[in-house]
Amino acid sequence: MKRNLLTISILALAVFSSCEKKVAPEVKNYWPQAGVTYEIFVQSFYDSNGDSIGDFNGVTQKLDYVKELGANAIWFMPIMPSPTYHKYDVTDYKAVHPDYGTMEDFKNLLDEAHKRDIKIVVDLIINHTGSDHPWFLEAKSGRDNPYRDYYVWAQKDTIADFLNKKTITLDSDNIRQWHDPGQGEDFYYGFFWGGMPDLNFDNPKVREEIYDIGRFWLEEIGVDGFRLDAAKHIFPDDRPLDNHGFWKEFRSKMEAIKPDVYLVGEVYDKKEIVAPYLPGLPALFNFDFHYTLLETMNTENGMLLAKKQKEVLDFYQAITPSFIDATFSSNHDQPRILNELGSDSKKYKQAISILLTMPGAPYLYYGEEIGMLGLKPDEHIREPFLWDIKAKDTGRAQWIKAKYSKDSTVTPLAQQRMDPNSYFNHYKNLIQLRNSYPALAVGSLTLPESELQKTVMAYFRKSGDQEIFVVHNVGKEEVEIDLPAGFKAVIFSLGESEEKAGKLKLSGNSSRVYLK
Repeated sequence: MKRNLLTISILALAVFSSCEKKVAPEVKNYWPQAGVTYEIFVQSFYDSNGDSIGDFNGVTQKLDYVKELGANAIWFMPIMPSPTYHKYDVTDYKAVHPDYGTMEDFKNLLDEAHKRDIKIVVDLIINHTGSDHPWFLEAKSGRDNPYRDYYVWAQKDTIADFLNKKTITLDSDNIRQWHDPGQGEDFYYGFFWGGMPDLNFDNPKVREEIYDIGRFWLEEIGVDGFRLDAAKHIFPDDRPLDNHGFWKEFRSKMEAIKPDVYLVGEVYDKKEIVAPYLPGLPALFNFDFHYTLLETMNTENGMLLAKKQKEVLDFYQAITPSFIDATFSSNHDQPRILNELGSDSKKYKQAISILLTMPGAPYLYYGEEIGMLGLKPDEHIREPFLWDIKAKDTGRAQWIKAKYSKDSTVTPLAQQRMDPNSYFNHYKNLIQLRNSYPALAVGSLTLPESELQKTVMAYFRKSGDQEIFVVHNVGKEEVEIDLPAGFKAVIFSLGESEEKAGKLKLSGNSSRVYLK
């Protein structure tokens, strides 16, 4: 009898141990260093009250969706009062736009997000105000006004040669930088356009106003951090050291209020221009990643992105070891990535597989996870989210007539949820994979030493004793590679493959992720 009990116990233990081995790895929150942030344009997200415009209460109702997707934080495009739909020309820094709801609605959204362990980052636009901001209305009234020096002014005859000398830049296609307010001989400076007069950060009073605005949102409202718009334009481009110095000061002031404040900057440029901002802005968007990802997919040049990313990371490491590399595949300023990839679903899924298995802290633009479409002008990159077929979609925003993301071109979320091969489930599975393996989330990036075929992208990710090998065939034709020794467990696959005798055949736009 005792022997039978012992046998049963051993069998039970064996079964338990076997189950333990099959338990999926723990999903962790790696934000901010490597977590996933979801960018939302409130106006287009979810309309809770039937006025055709998305709102805070609508976002609150959809927080469980953000959690289901696997995102750890939300970045809100501007939510402050403004006369334009995009709201980048602020008229009141300590209020919210009434179209989106009340400040109480926003605080409730914040509380509900925090209950779900979702952080909230808001767009802070301090390079300029709107031309309807009370400061500017006062400033343009005369040279003796106390707010005059809040902005940058010049006499018309001193800038005659510079009125139309600005060249188009990556972040602005405006060529006129000096603007006539229609009063007297003085013109004001506005890098982006006349409706956005630049603030004068040589004025200590302006800096104090900005620091107080930061304090208000961090301390009184309780947000977790800021996305800093147009961060390299605080001072003119010929004063980069002043820009770097300002952001160090800004960071110091914000950390005195909230020691763990999250700051991510938009420095729309190449790595050599971006890197010196890191001591002031610990997280910076990696525009090199975005453009090189598209080039990789469209030219079928496999190692192009892997080499570029390794180069960027090593370069940043030399500036500061604690940087956060904010990677992204698209955002509110770029055409939707599915358009950029010629509406090729295989290339699209693979591009996202690359984004979410590479180092960095990925940003996902709302709607990308259901394959939304959009091309310039910008409002058509920001069309309403499709929650369900139109007849059932009571929360779909109607502020603009969709030109690209319609029921006839995009499968709504409700249908994609039921399809295991949908874009939504592809995103969801990849985010869960990333957050389940430290090597994928926070691991180092190492490239193979041997030469690879042109369409093959391969890299190693390592954290502690966990090592992962990732390989993508970004071309259309099948390729064969030698698998590195020791990598046997496939933890993610996309497309078709065949493995035999240490060799891997990958069909076009196929990917594999191996655990050692």
